[in-house]
Amino acid sequence: MWRRVAFAGAVLEVLAGASCSGPGPGAAPAQPSPAPPEITLSQGAGGTAHPNAAWPTFGRDAARTGVAVGVRTAGRLSIAWQASLDGAVYGQPLLIGRLVIAATEHDSIYALDASTGHVAWRTHVGTPVPMSALPCGNIDPLGITGTPIYDRGNGLVYAVAETSGYHHVLVGVSVTNGAVRVERDIPTPDGQPRYDQQRPALAIEDGRVYVAFGGLYGDCGPYRGSVVGVPLSGGGPIISYVVPTAREGAIWGTAGPVTGPGGTLYVSVGNGSVTSTHFDGSDSVTALSPALRRTGIFAPATWLADNRGDLDLGSTQPALAGNGMLLALGKSGTAYLLNPARLGGVGGQVAQAQVCQAFGAAAVDGSTVYEPCEGGGMAAISVSGGQIRVLWRGPANAWGSPVAGGGAVWVADWSTGQLYELNPATGAVRYSLSLGTTLPHFASLSMSGRHAFIGTDNGVTAVAGALPGASSGGRWPAARPQFSPPAANGVMAVVRCWCSGGAAASGGRRGAGW
Repeated sequence: MWRRVAFAGAVLEVLAGASCSGPGPGAAPAQPSPAPPEITLSQGAGGTAHPNAAWPTFGRDAARTGVAVGVRTAGRLSIAWQASLDGAVYGQPLLIGRLVIAATEHDSIYALDASTGHVAWRTHVGTPVPMSALPCGNIDPLGITGTPIYDRGNGLVYAVAETSGYHHVLVGVSVTNGAVRVERDIPTPDGQPRYDQQRPALAIEDGRVYVAFGGLYGDCGPYRGSVVGVPLSGGGPIISYVVPTAREGAIWGTAGPVTGPGGTLYVSVGNGSVTSTHFDGSDSVTALSPALRRTGIFAPATWLADNRGDLDLGSTQPALAGNGMLLALGKSGTAYLLNPARLGGVGGQVAQAQVCQAFGAAAVDGSTVYEPCEGGGMAAISVSGGQIRVLWRGPANAWGSPVAGGGAVWVADWSTGQLYELNPATGAVRYSLSLGTTLPHFASLSMSGRHAFIGTDNGVTAVAGALPGASSGGRWPAARPQFSPPAANGVMAVVRCWCSGGAAASGGRRGAGW
């Protein structure tokens, strides 16, 4: 494995401040290679000021709401710039200081000038695995797939690279210049690294980076879904949770672990291979403590039939709504409304309704959840009053993962590269724009200031479309968590937004618009 940090001119000054089912090719195992040397962060390395981030993680905040704050109101759309990189960008771009951070399937991490798309630095962290060396799969080559995460405390961007020899390597690179400060090989807890894929976005909580694993496209081999926690320094013990099924049980949804009050991590788990009637933890919403001990679980009463039909909940993340409820929706098309404080076990839902088959990541604005439906268009779903109610459906061909901001809802058709700006009240198309390129499955925007950014099959595209109006002062607002205390009835009130000001916003337009 080799590494290179490259610069395009001077380094820019930085302001301080998803496993699916399907066939796949067979292949003989590649020769194993040694793990990379471990690099740990020295004590006191986080003492200097590091830049604010407008979008530091998938969905912008730890609850994965996917709501942009303090951005301009959207109007007619145009392409601001396109950056051709060394591979496909499956994760959401991060927005840190004046930089757009993107990771590629070629195992490279880029920092791009947000205004121009010019490369500020590039760090190549490994050699990706060609699909010919994998037993199944649909990404070629397989490198960095999960969305990275930024920790402002130490100024590092963390990512997991799949590298030759079936290693999954956690790296932490400096947001200022791309220098590698943390590097650690993660032995997958199921002991089957050849069959494990790291698609979900990374999460940070309680001084650790959390990394979830599922299987390759095709569900081949003896893998089991898992979550690991690695200290931010890269050193010290690794903790883990493994789905207690005989095989499969992938944790593969692109949004990654969802963080609620008290640091509880919620994950959706895919189908298991169980053939008996004894519940095995698959096809579930599972709650984990920061120490990765299971503290709660929900599964549909139909979990066994769902498993046999590959109709599980693992294809989207648990969506934490602003009214303290949780919506789970997966491949069966049945949506389940849950109390996240008491998930209820098998059949423990508060309500259920047929909505759609969903794949990707949902966005959440108050008590409205925007789900990425595979057919019939994305769905805007109200979860108020203990009920599930579909408010509207979006364009039938747009199956991407939605986000909200600038008084609009945004969703892409990843097969054609068409981006849609929707009226949040009705779902009507206000504007659409051809991005001129195809997109990875489950493609989703990051937004701030005057632009939105999306990963493509060959890089990153920036979209402009802000109407004239009050500006954000030239700075992107810093993301800051806002939690509400538990309600008197015991239902948790969860993240409403990550705000730039002192108060939490709760829906509709935010700030001066996009």
